[in-house]
Amino acid sequence: MSANPRPRVLVIGGGMAGMTAAARAASGGAEVTVVDISREPGGSGRFAGYLWTAPTREVMATENPDGDQALRDAVVDGFAAAVAWVRSTGVEVGEAQRILPFGRGHQIDTNQYLDVCRDLVVRRGGTVLVETETEELRVRDGGVVGARVRTTEGETLELEADHTILATGGFQGDPELRNALIHPLAGSMPLRSNPHSTGAGLRLARSVGAATGVPDAGFYGHLVPSGVPFADPSDFVGLSLYYSEHALLFNVENKRFVDETLGDHLTTMALLEQPEARGLLIADARVHREWIVGSYVEGAVGVDKFAVASRRGGRVGLAESLDELDYLPEEWGYDGAAIRHAIEAHNAATVTSEGPTPGRRLDPAPLLEPPYYVVEAVPAITFPFHGILIDADARVLAEDGRPVHGLLAAGSDTGGLWNRAYAGGVAAATVLGLTAAATALAAS
Repeated sequence: MSANPRPRVLVIGGGMAGMTAAARAASGGAEVTVVDISREPGGSGRFAGYLWTAPTREVMATENPDGDQALRDAVVDGFAAAVAWVRSTGVEVGEAQRILPFGRGHQIDTNQYLDVCRDLVVRRGGTVLVETETEELRVRDGGVVGARVRTTEGETLELEADHTILATGGFQGDPELRNALIHPLAGSMPLRSNPHSTGAGLRLARSVGAATGVPDAGFYGHLVPSGVPFADPSDFVGLSLYYSEHALLFNVENKRFVDETLGDHLTTMALLEQPEARGLLIADARVHREWIVGSYVEGAVGVDKFAVASRRGGRVGLAESLDELDYLPEEWGYDGAAIRHAIEAHNAATVTSEGPTPGRRLDPAPLLEPPYYVVEAVPAITFPFHGILIDADARVLAEDGRPVHGLLAAGSDTGGLWNRAYAGGVAAATVLGLTAAATALAAS
């Protein structure tokens, strides 16, 4: 008989995916250790608030056609169980509601959920190590058997594990990796995320021969006012210009370059690839009234994004008529008259039309009602889509396509699921965290 019949599970990273995996594995009888580099586990998950994704496989395929089919299906198929799991922890889950034109999900208190997961791990005899860096994965007989970590006091620990789960949250905190794997200008983007996700999981996986996804898969983020730094995590929502899908966006060449109605998160990727990665977002009084001062989704607190950007010193302007756009400040570097002509042409040509998703327009509605609200916007990153390749059981795949024994991954460390598309990072983290735990428990 084994001297230690309980499976040993090591989770590297204490965000949404990591704490979900840890709590589920501990609930299933595993001996769990969580290692997190920050002072308080939670990562960017503490700044979220909605558990949502595409409601069916078909909708997911339409919205995310280039994502890995097995992973797309896994997220959709596992969503109901993920919602049930969150409810089982005692965290309140809101009623189902629409998220974006195509999604469906629930409002949850992610802060409470992460704390509950940590408490569950500790109550089941597990350990949560904070301010601890993972230096190296331990390999024996061709498989991963744990990791060597270093605490903030400088103590080195050799942690043995039957299963190691990488869940460090991506590499958005490393400008060099962003430049190399997203876009040459990506390193200069504001970081709309915790600062601790700097690619540890990616580097650890690569060190044992893991495969990673395509570099140009994109990233999840939102437009924010240029020149306005994030003062604290509340700004991740407060400064995000979610209303851009109802406005018009112009690059520094005074041209529209994207169908804004596709969504702010997709427009954000498109702006990064424009000259100087900045542009003017222009809305009218109707958009201000119906969208700028309103809530992004049902239940969220409405914030006047224009007023916030103005108060914080962003490049903003209020034009009482389209003609006043001709007098944009010269130092901004735009041709106001050219932009005015483009808006006038758009207003004359725009007709209401149904898009590929019911209720979605192919173009923003015309901007006819003065005054006009002008904000210079730049892209900000929350997490990348490039990452470690896994199968539908969350097993890390080697370059030859076979699983790396003993190594799993979940959350934003993974790649392949999203490819220049997005349908809910919290849902993906929760589903894949549960999947990784289930795989570890089943294999032990």
